[in-house]
Amino acid sequence: MKTIVIANQKGGVGKTTTALNLGAALAQKGKKVLLIDLDPQANLSSGVGFTSNYLKEAWTQDEKPPYKSIYDVLINGDKISQVFVPTDTDNLFLVPSHLSLAGAEVEMVNMLSRETILKKALKDFKEDMDYIIIDCPPSLGLLTINALTSADNLLIPIQCEYFALEGLGQLMETTKIVKSINPNLKIGGIVLTMFDSRTKLSENVVSDVQEYFKDTVLKTIVPRNVRLSEAPSHGQTILQYDPSSSGAKAYRKLADEFIKKLR
Repeated sequence: MKTIVIANQKGGVGKTTTALNLGAALAQKGKKVLLIDLDPQANLSSGVGFTSNYLKEAWTQDEKPPYKSIYDVLINGDKISQVFVPTDTDNLFLVPSHLSLAGAEVEMVNMLSRETILKKALKDFKEDMDYIIIDCPPSLGLLTINALTSADNLLIPIQCEYFALEGLGQLMETTKIVKSINPNLKIGGIVLTMFDSRTKLSENVVSDVQEYFKDTVLKTIVPRNVRLSEAPSHGQTILQYDPSSSGAKAYRKLADEFIKKLR
C-alpha cells in the first residue's frame, strides 16, 4: 500500500482535481484506492458526489454533523475503517471531510503527538488498498503536516501560470523538517496542470519548471480543460463525466506514469 499526499500551499493549482481524477484513473485500472479529504472545504468529497446533499444543509458548531468524517478520526479517535465509504466508481473509496474540520487544527494543538495522529490511524487501517491519496488544504498547518508525516510520496501540482513557483521553497523546507519524523517521505513527482497551448506563458512555465526540477517533473501535462472544471459540479470524476475529453486522457496517462514511477 502506497500513501501519496497531494500538497501545495498555493491555492487553485489543481490539487483536488488531481487527487480526484488520478484516484479514479488508478481505480479504473483495477487498483483499490482510498481518497482522504483533508480540506475543510470538502471539495474532494463533493467531487465524488458524496456531500452534494449534505452540504446544502445548514450546520452550526452546536449541532451534530450529519455523517462521520476525517474530523472524527483526528479528534474523536474513530478508526478509518468506521468512516470510509464507497463511491460510484468501482475500487474507489472515500474518507470524507466536513466543515467541522476547520477548527481541528486549534483542537489538535494540545494533543499528544499531534503531528502523527493521521499516521497512527493509517497504521491501524487494515483494509486491502493499493493506494491512499490524501488531498490537503492550501496551507502548511497541522493538517498538511499530518498528511506529510503519513505519506510515502509527495505529489506537487503546479499550474502553468504566472507565479507558478511561488511558495514552493517553503513547501520543500517543510518537507525537509517532516523528514525528521517521517524519513520515508520522498518527492513522488511534480505534475504540471492547467496548460494552455495557446499561450507562450504556459510553455515558458513548463520549460522553467523542467529546468529547475529536472527528472522530478512528470512527463504527463494536464491541459486546461472546461470539462475538468465542470465535472465536480455534477459530483463526478472526469472519467465519468466525459471519458473522451483531453482532461480524462491526461489523467489516465498520468496514472500509467505514476504506477511505473512508484514500482
